[in-house]
Amino acid sequence: MPDPVPMRLTARDILDRLVGFPTVSRDSNLPLIDWVEEYLAGHGIECHRHWSPDRTKSALFAHVGPRVPGGVVLSGHSDVVPVEGQDWSSDPWTVVERDGRLYGRGTCDMKGFDALAIWALVEGHYRGLTRPLQLALSYDEEVGCTGAPPLIAAMQAVLPQAELAIIGEPSRMKCVNGHKGGAGYRVQVKGYEVHSSLLPEGVSAIMEAARLIGWINDRNTEVQARPVSAMAALFRPPFTTLHSGMIRGGTAHNITAADCEFVMEFRIVPGEAPQDWYGRWEAEVDRLRRAMQMVRPEAGITLTQFFDVPPLVPETMGAAETLVRRLTGDNATHVVSYGTEAGHFQTAGYSAVVCGPGDIAQAHQADEYLEVSEFRAGQGFMQSLLDELST
Repeated sequence: MPDPVPMRLTARDILDRLVGFPTVSRDSNLPLIDWVEEYLAGHGIECHRHWSPDRTKSALFAHVGPRVPGGVVLSGHSDVVPVEGQDWSSDPWTVVERDGRLYGRGTCDMKGFDALAIWALVEGHYRGLTRPLQLALSYDEEVGCTGAPPLIAAMQAVLPQAELAIIGEPSRMKCVNGHKGGAGYRVQVKGYEVHSSLLPEGVSAIMEAARLIGWINDRNTEVQARPVSAMAALFRPPFTTLHSGMIRGGTAHNITAADCEFVMEFRIVPGEAPQDWYGRWEAEVDRLRRAMQMVRPEAGITLTQFFDVPPLVPETMGAAETLVRRLTGDNATHVVSYGTEAGHFQTAGYSAVVCGPGDIAQAHQADEYLEVSEFRAGQGFMQSLLDELST
């Protein structure tokens, strides 16, 4: 006797299961990926994995409908942010419905969309689509979208190239056709310790780091003084920003600091060249490094870029935007200042937009929630998408 086909779960059933996996970015996502693969395979859907270099995580992608180019990708990430230090009123790893909201870590960002996408893939498989539908689940989005580029490359090596990608970050089911790009750097400044009374004979890593942070502040002042371009005017704030949000270093108040580490990030308006910004930053670091080594050759600065997210550039009559506007009825212009995997899909040759249930203001918060009405709107969108792909 053949194995029985598993039950076709509702989107809400799938959401309950996804939230139950505590897929914080620092930990493995394999239990979630195992479950999704088993569920899809049970319905006869072939799945593919792309493993992280240490094989503790995996992305997953799948295809239903005819094996031809020109389909639609539904793209989501499997990882979530931590819950430690947050005051939750219920178990963050269990979906709790109250007052018209679905509470739980990741319900909004973005397992709500993931659940809808998995549901749509199974429904599409049984419906018999005339145009392909693909699913892409990545890892490590929350630490800089680093899992997306290898996932996309793996998909393109195995599946027919889809025409467009819908990235389901929470947008209240609005069509977001542009976002800023970004990059993050870890900066390690190595000084030379002397007693602070002999300051000129040493190099303070903290004081040299402060020069770089001062440069960051000066660039923010510079960009805010420029005329605002038409593209930048769409964003809040309407300019590129540079920011440092973490710093540590030093041994004692009366010793020049041997070490200082800080993190800085760019949020770059589409249309500006990211490499120009990175070049200016790296040139300033190099200039300061040389000055430090004139005092003590042992001193130095090490830069490590730990993420690089391309901007999502609004497309003129783009296929993704045209489709999503038709399905949602949303004809307004929406852009966001945070980054998503949409920029990576666009760079890889897909038309791309962001459209998903929920409000980004609820993401990463204690008592994160997705409104039931948003989840229902997302399911209505998926049903309309399946109708579109069946004609």
